[in-house]
Formats: sequence, structure tokens, C-alpha cells
Amino acid sequence: MDLKNIAEKIIELKNADLKLRARLIKNGQLSEGYNKEMEALHNNNAKILNEIIDRVGYPTSDKVGKEASEAAWLVIQHSIAQPSFMKKCVTLLEKAVEQHKVAPINLAYLSDRIAVFEGKPQLYATQFDWDQNGELSPKLFDNLTKVNDRRRSVGLNTLEAQTQIMREQVKSENQKPPKDFEKSKQKYDEWRKTVGWL
Repeated sequence: MDLKNIAEKIIELKNADLKLRARLIKNGQLSEGYNKEMEALHNNNAKILNEIIDRVGYPTSDKVGKEASEAAWLVIQHSIAQPSFMKKCVTLLEKAVEQHKVAPINLAYLSDRIAVFEGKPQLYATQFDWDQNGELSPKLFDNLTKVNDRRRSVGLNTLEAQTQIMREQVKSENQKPPKDFEKSKQKYDEWRKTVGWL
């Protein structure tokens, strides 16, 4: 398979992901836990992308073009039931960022997502979830001043501004907090154990 076909395949994976997400939002099915259909799609996308990465390395823009490189990052970011794949990709992404082949913002998001699933504080506070007050809030992070400094260093806005944007987005998508926060948290922790994050 040549790089042009690989690029097209990666973009197809992303489009399938976004199409399913849009349908789940429209049907009001995104808020209650990790949707099984979405999990299956994410796992299948991760499997295909992992095979591509084993063949060509991390899909940087110089190999597959900007659109496919961004699509690969989205597929990786969504492969949350595949801890070993995500950790493999964060290592490859670190090298690609050092070589100025990938935007550091992508590494910030992926390393934060891994930290959240491992129960560690985020460095950039890019990951949000519902809190016990029914507000969408950043998951655990170390220090607001340091977080905003780090966010600025990779080209992100302030955490305060991003929190506002995220809350408006879930409102516009008609997403709602879980009906039972404690039960939802318990299910999330069980899921993390099942897939190997804990």
C-alpha cells in the first residue's frame, strides 16, 4: 500500500468516527457512559492504524499529508480502550515533536489523556468531564498557573477560556451530566481496570 492510499485510509477512519459521534449526539446517546458501538469502532480504528504505524512509522504530515496526520492523531486520541497502543503512540509522538514534524499541541492532548486514565494530574488540563455539581470541568491537574504557562507554550488558550468553550459546546450538543454521578464514576473505574489502565 502506498502512502497516498494509507493517507486516504486514515482519513476514512476519522470520518467514520465523526459520523458515528454525530449520530449518537443527535440521538442523545453520548452522555451515558462509553457507548458500545463507539467503543467497537474506536477499537477497530486503533487496530487498523496500529498496523499502518508498524508499516510506515508515525503518520507525520511529511509522509501522509496534514489532513491524514491530524486524522491519525484523532484516531489515537479516541483509542481509549487500548492503553498499550496509546502509550506506544505517545512515545512516537514525542520523537515526532522533537523533530518538528508534529504540532506539540497534539502531544499535550495525548499525554493528558493518558495521565487522566492512569489517575495522574494533567500537565495541560486538556481533558474535561462532568463533576459532582453537574458542570463540565477539567479533570485533575497540578497547578492553574503552571498549567496556563504550559498551555501558552504549546499555543493553547487559558484554561479559564477553554472551560467556557467546553461548557458551551456540550450545551449546544445537548449533552447532559450523568444522572447518578457516583454510579457513573464507579462504572468508569471498573472500565479502566477492565481495559488495563489501572
